[in-house]
Amino acid sequence: MKVIGAGFGRTGTSSLRTALEMLGLGPCYHMRVVIEEPFRIRQWLDVAEGAPPDWDAMLAGFQSAVDWPSAAYWRELAEHYPDAKVVLTVRDPERWYESADSTVFTANRQAFEGRRRPLLRRILSALAVRRHPELPLFPTMTRKIVLDGVLEGRSADKARTIDRFERHIEEVKAAIPADRLLVYEVREGWEPLCAFLGVPVPDEPFPRENDREAFQRAYNRVFLKLILRRRPHPRTPVKAGS
Repeated sequence: MKVIGAGFGRTGTSSLRTALEMLGLGPCYHMRVVIEEPFRIRQWLDVAEGAPPDWDAMLAGFQSAVDWPSAAYWRELAEHYPDAKVVLTVRDPERWYESADSTVFTANRQAFEGRRRPLLRRILSALAVRRHPELPLFPTMTRKIVLDGVLEGRSADKARTIDRFERHIEEVKAAIPADRLLVYEVREGWEPLCAFLGVPVPDEPFPRENDREAFQRAYNRVFLKLILRRRPHPRTPVKAGS
């Protein structure tokens, strides 16, 4: 593990994931990996329920990890991988909350409150669950680790959640030595990230991914991919990011 992302989801973590992989620091573990490889849901749920984590097994094959759920355990991961650098993605707190509430928080509320989702989403979800029975545990995992864990069960309270967001930033900055930490907004592009990681700046534009509309479309694409993919045997090694 060479790079640990300590930033909350919806702080540019999808763009950072792609950027790290473009820099040769991939595969990069991201919430999308958990959704695309549903056997991982149970692993994280076990950790959330108190099981001792086997980080080396859970993150085997990955050189970096950003976004939730791994970002919820940034402190443990930074201790377990002492040579890894830490990138704390940040953004304007008001804009972060608006983005997170309209995507991650809303999706989780819909799952727990029985709200009707778009017809196509419901069809694709039902078909995906037939192939991957772990999928229904995903909202529970997200709630335990993120909404009730990191966000202290107050995601519907904007002021309290923004306060938690800002406290998290200060906690990371206080815990990680300055020479090991980059506080980073993805709009800054390649230069600060590459300087921190000690790698050349690519000729390609910095990736810009996962706006709110893309977030909604991504769900349907992931479900379709899961429907078409054979469910791996639990003892069969799965290539990271495959």
